[in-house]
Amino acid sequence: MRHWMVIAGCLLPLSLMAETVAAVDPVTQVNTFIGTKDDGNTFPGAAAPFGMIQVSPIGEHYAGWRYDEAKIRGFGHFFLSGAGCWEQGGQIAILPVTGEIGPGQAFDTTVAASFDYRRYAATATHEGEVGQAGYYRTRLTDYGGIDVEATALTRAAAERYTFGSAKTGHVLVNLGQANERHRVMRSVANIVGDRVVEGEVETLSFCGGTRYTTWFRLVFDRPFRAFGTWNASGGHADTRQSTAAEGPNGAWLSFDTQDAKSVTVTSAVSHVDADGARRNLAADAQKSGLPLTFEAMKAKAQKTWRTELDSVRISGAAADDRVVFTTALYHTFLQPLTGSDSDGRYRGWDNQIHRAKPGTTYYEFFSLWDTYRSQNQWLAMLRPHRARDIADSILAIHQQGGWLPRWGYANYETNVMTGDPVTPFLVDLWRFGALAGREAAFYKALVQNADGIPPVDSRSQGRIGNETYLSQGFVYYDKQAKPKSMDIDLHHGGSATLEYALADCSLAQFAAAMQQPGDARRYAERGRSWRTVWDASVDDAERGFVGFPRPRTRDGSWYTPADGPYRPSSDHGFHEGTAWQYQWLVQQDVPGLVQAMGGLEKARRRLDVFFAYDNLVADPARAARKDWVVGPYAYYNQFRYNPNNEPDLHSPWMYTLLGQPWKTSAVVRAAQTLFTHAPNGVTGNDDLGTMSAWYLFSAIGLYPAVPGTGQFLLHAPRFERIEMDLGKGRVLRIEAPGADARRMQYVRSVSVDGATHSPVWLDWEGLRKGGTIRFGLTDSPDAALWGREASAAPASPCAAATATAMP
Repeated sequence: MRHWMVIAGCLLPLSLMAETVAAVDPVTQVNTFIGTKDDGNTFPGAAAPFGMIQVSPIGEHYAGWRYDEAKIRGFGHFFLSGAGCWEQGGQIAILPVTGEIGPGQAFDTTVAASFDYRRYAATATHEGEVGQAGYYRTRLTDYGGIDVEATALTRAAAERYTFGSAKTGHVLVNLGQANERHRVMRSVANIVGDRVVEGEVETLSFCGGTRYTTWFRLVFDRPFRAFGTWNASGGHADTRQSTAAEGPNGAWLSFDTQDAKSVTVTSAVSHVDADGARRNLAADAQKSGLPLTFEAMKAKAQKTWRTELDSVRISGAAADDRVVFTTALYHTFLQPLTGSDSDGRYRGWDNQIHRAKPGTTYYEFFSLWDTYRSQNQWLAMLRPHRARDIADSILAIHQQGGWLPRWGYANYETNVMTGDPVTPFLVDLWRFGALAGREAAFYKALVQNADGIPPVDSRSQGRIGNETYLSQGFVYYDKQAKPKSMDIDLHHGGSATLEYALADCSLAQFAAAMQQPGDARRYAERGRSWRTVWDASVDDAERGFVGFPRPRTRDGSWYTPADGPYRPSSDHGFHEGTAWQYQWLVQQDVPGLVQAMGGLEKARRRLDVFFAYDNLVADPARAARKDWVVGPYAYYNQFRYNPNNEPDLHSPWMYTLLGQPWKTSAVVRAAQTLFTHAPNGVTGNDDLGTMSAWYLFSAIGLYPAVPGTGQFLLHAPRFERIEMDLGKGRVLRIEAPGADARRMQYVRSVSVDGATHSPVWLDWEGLRKGGTIRFGLTDSPDAALWGREASAAPASPCAAATATAMP
């Protein structure tokens, strides 16, 4: 794979660039094509930070477009970055074309299939393509050659189509088709005057979810000279309105391109109503009542991104590293998405229209099972004002929908994934100060979620496993249980138990701060419920370890598969993982885990096998690609570390919690080789910035491994210097003289604001004011004596008082 980057609209091989880049524009250091191959599921098109609208190509892939696709079907106006469900995105698919439209012509109005985007899709070339923060460009080589450019602000976007030699250019607005597998259930097109198309698209979205509606408005910069619509009966010239149920529907606009070759269209969407789309367009794409030009919108978009991206600065990075880091930063700032219109209105989970408080934003699209592990804390550190609004949006969901969300898509619960991710998500936001002044309301909602089950008529599934978890300490395993929608905890009783326990431990810390000692004790005890699914008799004889998590059935007996004895690498009872991977999801009770594994040395040896540590030290890049789990969906029948999925993202830091922090640095440095300046340069689905945030934390030398504690475990940074703006003039500086990503390095010493620091962790209370963390690094693990003492590790928040302490 050739490595390339975008500089001022040109594609330059990185081999021609200097190893370090000084004073570069961060906008040009984003490569939006990273993650567009091998199911990273990112999108290359234009978007604003946390924006409502995105413009990006559509191909054959369910998430939009893959880098190796030959054709583009259109440019859609909604995308999620890195999500894994099939039914998502691509609404309002627009494609510029040339050729005659009429009976028997290239676009035969007597044949509805002429307006199927699979038929009229255009071949595109990678030559000259650009994917920067806030700006996208590609060239369609069909239809005489057409250049397509896109930019986006928070609630409005713009596209510019530059036609070749054709005297007439057309713009097809396809409302009946979106991303592959994303079903459009109803659509409406209205052509207004000679410059405007409005309408609505109702889709059935996200892992068998429910219907929701997107209203839109398109305004062209010059009049179209002809128009028409199409539906299941074919094309109809000079008609202005078309409505369809599931099936073909759209409109075409024809422009004179003999002299003026370019056509610009500005667009806006709303989940509220048509007026919302109109107001959003006026607010973001106009100034003093006049439309902004494409160049003005692009400049505004990139100025916004420049501010966002310049809030984290790195020194001592090679050219590739700088692009990978900046692109990861970009990906973490894409979501959640703005849900409130420019007038503050949004559609709530009760399907009623609400209004955000002045000066605040209501957010949508919460992939909590993913983001609670890394992206949530990243935003809370760097964007405290957004974190506060995100928290308030989740509280509004609870107030309007009756329950806290798990995977909220638009204004409804999808029940995608399992466990209880909203609890550690919100408790971490509390630790970062994002709940200040509203703690009681959040605590009440969290207690309801932790101790209850949503009513039958609620769409939310919540902690349905509480039926047995509250009385017996485990979520039972039943593959035949009927979910309300996508997932249900009972299908994954083993992992759900571990997730519940981790969530309860985080809630115990919030309860203690809320002066609820009874609740704190109760939740802390439940934080040790992982022990109820630990079967000390499970023997992995091949690898020499005894004792693993194992699902239980409803009557409490251990689950035994019909085809033989239970194996800890099997697919039974664990969501997108195995017992080998989930056994480490006990970071809240390390002494208990060590005891269950037969002692500290056995626990450490188990980690060594899990990470193929000896192979990793010998050849980090090869071990990461050959010994670890390979493939974004290779969840099962595995016993090694899976860097492509969320359940064991924290596991490299288990070495640190077990007194071997130098091994954490080695594993993290090996894992970083999987993040590259290439279309396949993201591990697995990026999951709304989760994997990107993991990489960022790994690169700066801090990781939030234990939910609810506000603690960051320390490891060797990738770069010599990192500066992070924390808001209100506070700057966190991380220094690591001699940091070199090309080789293994370990922590020899740490100082904080000039004072020697022996613990392997820092908490947010100490970091939030800024300051300087300085790492001393060494190439020799034998010289990396820092952090090995038992006293250097943080106390496990939910360890039993009688647990055996680590030596």
